[in-house]
Amino acid sequence: MVLESLLRYDKIRKNPLLVFLMGFMYSSIAVAIGLLLFKNNASLIIVFFTAFAAFHFMYVSIKNEERNDLLIENEWSLLKEHSKTIALFVFLFLGCFAAFTLWAVLLPENVVNSLFSVQHQTISNLNASVASGSAIYPKYIASIFFNNVKVLIFCILFSFLYGAGAIFILAWNASVGGAFIGNFIRTKLLAYSSVHAIGLGLVRYLPHGVLEMGAYFVGALAGGIISVAVIRHDFGSKKFFKIIFDSSELIMIALLLLFLATLVEVFITPSLVAFLM
Repeated sequence: MVLESLLRYDKIRKNPLLVFLMGFMYSSIAVAIGLLLFKNNASLIIVFFTAFAAFHFMYVSIKNEERNDLLIENEWSLLKEHSKTIALFVFLFLGCFAAFTLWAVLLPENVVNSLFSVQHQTISNLNASVASGSAIYPKYIASIFFNNVKVLIFCILFSFLYGAGAIFILAWNASVGGAFIGNFIRTKLLAYSSVHAIGLGLVRYLPHGVLEMGAYFVGALAGGIISVAVIRHDFGSKKFFKIIFDSSELIMIALLLLFLATLVEVFITPSLVAFLM
């Protein structure tokens, strides 16, 4: 694949900005393919091609972290190495999210409605089942948290079964988030300046969204590390149980991040939006 050969993992991992731009480029290419070739099914095609392009980067990253599990004995040093990869995954997601948001704002409304039709339906369903408007009430804490935990479980399972399969879930979340914030910004542009509207949109999603995505990537890394260990026939060995222990730590960290994200979404995000409005 041309994109894989142009982007060397050992170099790009040292520059998070390049990872961000990579995610932005992958998603923008996916949007172009969806609109030009698969207009009737563009809302799902953009997710598929974004994930397809990013799969190699994520898989190589997970393989590298599984090797670190076997080479690094100190748990704190190992977690520090994992955190660098998680940060890269978050920058990849932010690049995808930024691209989807940009096109959701700039493209004509009828094109946006077609491009993100499934995403808009998902957003409507979420609003109906949890809350409406910018306010999210404390009684929804359990509902939001356990809904996010379900997504985390799927991330772990997809990574375990398909190596870096969680990238499909994360690309989907980037498209939903981009469609939601793009629509939010377009609506606010009627009453606020462009800078103010964009600021409101980012504050509405990013404070808790980055924590959620970080949690999902941590879970995906845990599932992927176990998957690679099984493929390499480490099953049942001392090294394998070390990997299981490390992965369980990652899953606990992911759950903690999700709980923090829920608290931010319920108590902090609505206050920030109200303050800026």
